[in-house]
Amino acid sequence: MNIENQPLARRGFLRGALAAAVLVPMGGALASCAAGGGGTPGASSGGAVSATNPFGMADKSVVDAVIFKGGYGIDYVEFAGKALEKGQAGSSAKIAPSTDIATELQPRFVGGTPPDLIDNSGAKAIGFSTILAQLEDLTPVVEAKNLEGKVIRDTLYGGVLAPGTFEGKLAALNYVLTVYAVWYSAALFEEKGWAVPKTWEEAMALGAKAKAEGKYLFCWGKEAATYYQEMAIASAIKEGGDEVRLGLENLKDGCWSHPAIQGVFTALDRIVKAGYVKPGGSGTAFTAAQAQWSNAQEALLYPSGSWIENEMKDQTKAGFKMTGAAVPTVTTGSKMPYTALHSAAGEPFVVPSQGKNVAGGKELLRVMLSKEAATNFAKTKLAPTIVKDTVPADGFGSTALVSQTKLLDGAAKDIFTWNFIDLYGTNKDQLVVWNTFLDGKSDVATLTSALQKITDKVRNDPSVKKIDVK
Repeated sequence: MNIENQPLARRGFLRGALAAAVLVPMGGALASCAAGGGGTPGASSGGAVSATNPFGMADKSVVDAVIFKGGYGIDYVEFAGKALEKGQAGSSAKIAPSTDIATELQPRFVGGTPPDLIDNSGAKAIGFSTILAQLEDLTPVVEAKNLEGKVIRDTLYGGVLAPGTFEGKLAALNYVLTVYAVWYSAALFEEKGWAVPKTWEEAMALGAKAKAEGKYLFCWGKEAATYYQEMAIASAIKEGGDEVRLGLENLKDGCWSHPAIQGVFTALDRIVKAGYVKPGGSGTAFTAAQAQWSNAQEALLYPSGSWIENEMKDQTKAGFKMTGAAVPTVTTGSKMPYTALHSAAGEPFVVPSQGKNVAGGKELLRVMLSKEAATNFAKTKLAPTIVKDTVPADGFGSTALVSQTKLLDGAAKDIFTWNFIDLYGTNKDQLVVWNTFLDGKSDVATLTSALQKITDKVRNDPSVKKIDVK
């Protein structure tokens, strides 16, 4: 999704995910830069290496961190900074906020005085192409033990290191997880005795039940019509496997005509034609449409990322019990299990090799990856980090957060994402196509053709750098 085409309320959340998404494709284009690995530790490095100081952080040193101040603020890093100061007596962590990482930090990179740790996030993040060769390999961080004595790599969700990895070099560590799901009111479903649909056939049946209650299965708002594209792509990848994702990522001729994608489109077309989608979404603001679901309960299901709870916290019916479920598959014989999940790590943290206290930057990141610090983030932000087992059974009172943890645990290693929409900036054009389709003013063939034309335009444009995804 192109962040500038997204609702303002979501941009703070999306920026970190977008920075991570852009980082992936750059790995191919910048392979020669990445091959160099990390640089020489800064002047403050050189302390004694020990179990509690695995990177040799110097005694009584200062860790200079600059953190993007978006939807998550900077207090979660300050929390880790205090823990670092407690564990490294005499040392201190200086945590500074920024809303314009590139403008503030590019001169410091050029001058050879970058911070020790950076959350390179936000719409104004530094382009990784300009700094990739100047970043430390963070593999030693994930191979180290956390404050609780466990190897960090073993405490992380599957697949979360891939977005920041370039030819074996872990250049960025993305700290926060975004879970994409179909959201519903567990209270309403319990009251009616309804089950969340696992296939599109079951979704059709639920649509009939909704109609009998004077409700709709889905609703949408004009700025968020492509939430349905996200749901469709996730469903198709689960149905048809990795070849679906790779076809889309690599802008293949006819990629939107893959049988798995066509199966999802056909199912959605049936739902629209049956009148199970609340009409008028193309003329409705996205927050108003979401309130039709979360407050008025005019629709049963809504596809979105895990930001939805916080976004609608003031417009959600009391006792709603917001809960996320995996998107349906086309058949019960899908190549990936129903529990497979679209989830992406965001908020990319990097340690510059030219930093004055490289070891300190790594140490602060190690502290952030402790169970205590990750739990603090989940509790205060109601969002999971890449660290597993940090959300209690009650989700700190959030049913949405509990469900995210269950979805991630249920998916295990079957977690996937894609980047072609962000990379090539096609969301704006795709919004038009999806609004028309959800309005019932087009069909599967028209939807497919329109999306393929958008893809073909990018593929055939010689001025656009193409990324080969494998």
